[in-house]
Amino acid sequence: MNRLQANALLTLAAMIWGSSFVVQQIGTGELGTLTFTGARFLLGGLVVLPFALRQFSRVNGSERAFEPLDWAGMLLTGCVLFTAAALQQHGILRTTVINSGFLTALYVPLVPVIGLILLKRKVHFSIWPASILCFLGTFILSGAKEVELAVGDLWVISSTIFWSSHVILVGILASRTRAPLVVACIQFLVCGVVGLGVGFLAESPTLSEIWGAGPGICYIGFFSVGMAFTFQVVGQRYTPAADAAIILSSETVFAAMGGMIFLGERLSLFQLSGALMILAAISLVELLPMSALGKARSLE
Repeated sequence: MNRLQANALLTLAAMIWGSSFVVQQIGTGELGTLTFTGARFLLGGLVVLPFALRQFSRVNGSERAFEPLDWAGMLLTGCVLFTAAALQQHGILRTTVINSGFLTALYVPLVPVIGLILLKRKVHFSIWPASILCFLGTFILSGAKEVELAVGDLWVISSTIFWSSHVILVGILASRTRAPLVVACIQFLVCGVVGLGVGFLAESPTLSEIWGAGPGICYIGFFSVGMAFTFQVVGQRYTPAADAAIILSSETVFAAMGGMIFLGERLSLFQLSGALMILAAISLVELLPMSALGKARSLE
């Protein structure tokens, strides 16, 4: 798979995530967020499991043997994924949708910063202006004129540290193991088991609540988790984490489109300019490294 195909997979993942915002808004019923998160990830893991077992058998038998460090990394990735989702959901309940959507986009510039500081990874110079452009575009698309921080915002901000860490971990493990489906499956199962365990302890869900959220769990579990997150892991084997973060941020554009189509929401021209800024940031990451200027700057 070449980088262009990998980026197409990441874009498709963002498209599915964006459409899932509508389902998550109307399909959770009375079920608590922790239980809902655990259930959808566990279902996603079970969807990917047959394909992961097949890939594990092939890679472990003929390419490279899986090591304890691989399993530890996948376990850590699943825990980071659950922490990010839980902190974000907890914060969303205590702040506005505008603030949560805007602040979550902080993970985009955090990915190259963490990679540079902790992993000493150099990134293409186009990442920095593209990250800023993407961040500003998300702010404009959210319709916000200003952001007044509340307690819930701090929870959302803390989740971005884990979202950015998750993107980096996925990229490392997908390349290291050469088995992106195995990485996807294990992190889903870990996130699902932890989520359901914590959810049952903290939320005490009833069978009727679980049944009521069943359609939403099935849709999100199959498409958003089983398909989209798997596309992310596969795509990140061939795309740098910083680039992937910017491409995946286009989910906000697709979420806005879903709201317009299915919920009758409308965007102003000012908000549409934010969507164009996000798409411009993605184009910058895609095209500039292939240009003569981009190649010359990369050699400096």
